[in-house]
Formats: sequence, structure tokens, C-alpha cells
Amino acid sequence: MPAIDQSRVLVLATNGFEQSELEVPRDALKDRGATVHVVSLDGKPIRGWQGSDWGTEVPADAALSDVTAADYDAIVLPGGQINPDILRTKPEAVSLVKAFHDAGKIIAAICHGPWLLVEAGIVKDLPVTSYHSIRTDVENAGGKWEDSAVVCERGIVTSRSPDDLQAFVDKIVEEIREGRHQRHAA
Repeated sequence: MPAIDQSRVLVLATNGFEQSELEVPRDALKDRGATVHVVSLDGKPIRGWQGSDWGTEVPADAALSDVTAADYDAIVLPGGQINPDILRTKPEAVSLVKAFHDAGKIIAAICHGPWLLVEAGIVKDLPVTSYHSIRTDVENAGGKWEDSAVVCERGIVTSRSPDDLQAFVDKIVEEIREGRHQRHAA
């Protein structure tokens, strides 16, 4: 059970992430002492989406090909429509999510981020929330969709939208403190 100030968290994103859903968890976890790395597909800066237009650029700390689940205690998957839709088509991104799952590590996905959980095959029989527009995708994958600010089961944390960011971050911290969770391989 790592203390939050001794934990390592990976934030996986690409262009089109919801600006607040990357920046708020990244900054809040850093403020609590965690080491947080933003990882993009190619290690280059990525641009967010804010409101109805492109947001600001966020530097990446590493490329997806340079990281493994073994190096981190948790992974955060920001939403936005564009970001997770691109990531779920990348086998290496889906494999990384599966690796976190199979190792019993914390997975936190918000908004459209649970699309990656669906693609990784890890929502079957799992209570999950998400942005309402992907509810059918979650249910078709066997997930038990809930309309709640945050839902957590066996170290998999999901939230609906930027309105839920405080609850999302608080639950991530709580789950990191609990440590690894027993799960069946995806």
C-alpha cells in the first residue's frame, strides 16, 4: 500500500483530451506528492479540448512505447470524445490498460475514458459510470452502468464528467492507498 507521496501515476492521453480531465487529476495528484507522468502516443506535446474548441497544449513526459505498467501504481484515462476514441484503436494503448488490470493496479477513467476499458474487455459484470452518451457501449460490453459521480470496484474508478473531478481524484487517492486489487485476467 503505497502512500500517495510515494506513488507513481501514468496519465495516458492524445490530442483531443478534455482539458480539465487531464489537468485536474494530474495537478491534484502532484500536489499530494505523487509522481505523475503524462504519456502520449509519440512522446510529443498534446492539445486538449476545452468547451467548443481546442484548448492548450500539455507536454508529454514519455512516449507510450517507453512505459510499462510495472513502472506505475495507477493509470488515469482522461475523456473527451476525440482522445479515447483514438486511443482505443491503438493496440499498444489497449494492451497497457489490460496490463494494469491484470496486475491489479488502479485504473481511473472519466467521461469517454471508459471506452478504453470496454476495448480492453474489462467491464463485463463491473459497475461502471461514464459520460451518458457511451452508456450503451458500456452495457453492450457487459458493464453495469450507473449514473453516479464516481463508481469504484476492485480498484477500477470511473466518473461521468468534469463536474465529478473532485470525487474522481479523491477516489483515485483512496484506491492508491489501498494498493493492488485481486482481479481475473481480462
